[in-house]
Amino acid sequence: QVNFVVCQLFALLAAVWFRTYLHSSKTSPFIRHVVATLLGLYLALFCFGWYALHFVIQSGISYYIMIIIGVENMHKYCFVFALGYLTVCQITRVYIFDYGQYSADFSGPMMIITQKITSLAFEIHDGMFRKNEDLTPSQRCLAVRRMPSLLEYLSYNCNFMGILAGPLCSYKDYITFIEGRSYQLQQSEANGKEDTKYEQTDPSPNIAVAQKLLICGLSLLFHMTITKTLPVEYNIDDNFRATASWPVRFFYLYVSLMAARPKYYFAWTLADAINNAAGFGFRGYDKNGVTRWDLISNLRIQQIEFSTSFKMFLDNWNIQTALWLKRVCYERATFSPTIQTFILSAIWHGVYPGYYLTFLTGVLMTLAARAIRNNIRHYFVESPAVKLCYDIVTWMATQAAISYTVVPFVLLSVKPSFTFYSSCYFCLHIASILVLLVFPLKRTQKGSKKHESVQPAWSRTLEEESLLQKNNYSTTNNSFSQKQEITCRYQALKQ
Repeated sequence: QVNFVVCQLFALLAAVWFRTYLHSSKTSPFIRHVVATLLGLYLALFCFGWYALHFVIQSGISYYIMIIIGVENMHKYCFVFALGYLTVCQITRVYIFDYGQYSADFSGPMMIITQKITSLAFEIHDGMFRKNEDLTPSQRCLAVRRMPSLLEYLSYNCNFMGILAGPLCSYKDYITFIEGRSYQLQQSEANGKEDTKYEQTDPSPNIAVAQKLLICGLSLLFHMTITKTLPVEYNIDDNFRATASWPVRFFYLYVSLMAARPKYYFAWTLADAINNAAGFGFRGYDKNGVTRWDLISNLRIQQIEFSTSFKMFLDNWNIQTALWLKRVCYERATFSPTIQTFILSAIWHGVYPGYYLTFLTGVLMTLAARAIRNNIRHYFVESPAVKLCYDIVTWMATQAAISYTVVPFVLLSVKPSFTFYSSCYFCLHIASILVLLVFPLKRTQKGSKKHESVQPAWSRTLEEESLLQKNNYSTTNNSFSQKQEITCRYQALKQ
């Protein structure tokens, strides 16, 4: 863990140097690719030793599969190989070396590389094999129209900015950053024959990086001082279960799981800051003209802690992984997309039984929360005072449900997980089933397709976020906004 933190801090300094001295205006994309890849592999070797070879092996074999299989079926083979290789490494680490240890391990970066390998394979398949009219708007925007070179592929998978903790980004976003086109907007005329480049001043990420480093410091301080005094394992302590009242037990459940989150806040926010420091992650301006550096952000802390629905929590937690699940699984599944998506999420996370218990419980909680929201929420939104009371009650219910659901994710093993659930008499499992029996699941929109009627809570919001990441670089200059709104469509037509 010390190695991990030291390497990330080194990556932060390297990112500042990379943006200052290897800016796209000063050097070629080739040099930027080479330096980003070599620095990434060096950090991996320093942090994980020779286990870092797994990153190169997994990426190299996946690239070979892409070349020899062809664009028609390579996405399937890459998906099976990358996920299978990751699973084998997770099995050996967990069941042969150090079961239950939370120390930084080489399978963590492999989880991010697996996301990148599979995402890119599907994006190439969409761009080079499928018909444009068969793609969704987000698939058209992300589609890759040419095969990457080996250097580009390794740079995307193993660059120093994201090799240790991610986050996932699209291949087109990464290449645009490396080639220095992040702040250039291209607009084609209606006939598609002429291109005009509109250049924007390169905005500074310093304020965004400083803010995120402050969040990292506070999260680390909280983790080092508070988290260890509120262990999740105390929820299954025999004496605590025998003597504590139900309100006390549920309160401790909430605070112990809340205290477990800052380590994720620290790791993901630091990873985001590293990318921003290198100049990657700019998403335009908000309505007030303030720069937005959240193109690849993985979480929104305020929305997480004050979530008033299961949907709101999932929309703001591990955002890029939720987008990956949607793009490679949910919107491509031919049957039971919700169940397939939760199962894939469990497999990707690892082989601990607790992961599967959490995600199976999550299916129930998601469906029950959606049913309640669809059937009763509209009764409480007309009066501000009533809505405030409703929001307070739903916040309490959401935090209890989230904490209850993720306990096995932290405890990892079957026995302690069932000890916890049995001590609660499986109360929220039973309540969720009763809710689904009493309240019908309504469709999100009239006339929507059956596939859409069971869409995960986070799916529609993340679809909008994905499109915003590509199309919505709004500024106070109206003409500038209009040019950017059609950028993605014209780029796709041109390609």
